[in-house]
Amino acid sequence: MHAFQIIFNPTSAAELARMPKELQLQILGEFRGLPQQVMHTELDQFGKLERAGRSLHRFRVGDYRVYFERHDLGVVVHRILSRHTLKDFYFRTGLKLEEDEALQQNPKFWELIETAVRSSAKP
Repeated sequence: MHAFQIIFNPTSAAELARMPKELQLQILGEFRGLPQQVMHTELDQFGKLERAGRSLHRFRVGDYRVYFERHDLGVVVHRILSRHTLKDFYFRTGLKLEEDEALQQNPKFWELIETAVRSSAKP
């Protein structure tokens, strides 16, 4: 059995690094049970966003939302957003759908995710 890896792309790593140490430890602590859940379930307990054959999952840690996707090695964390940030607020304001459904249908959310993917692919 190979080791389970939690991979932070440069954007999510920078978001985590800007947080106070106590909050970083709290968020990282939430990843403890993640390997078992990701490897042995269908991730039904997490929010799910889908677009063009791609699936992102979301879990909450207090006032933060961690957006990740499965990877052959484990998971890739794309973003860690506070529900109080302007970006996060923008996605939720005025939308009458469930949170995940609203984000899933919002092209600006996917641009936010793709920006992180593109920045991690640059040398």
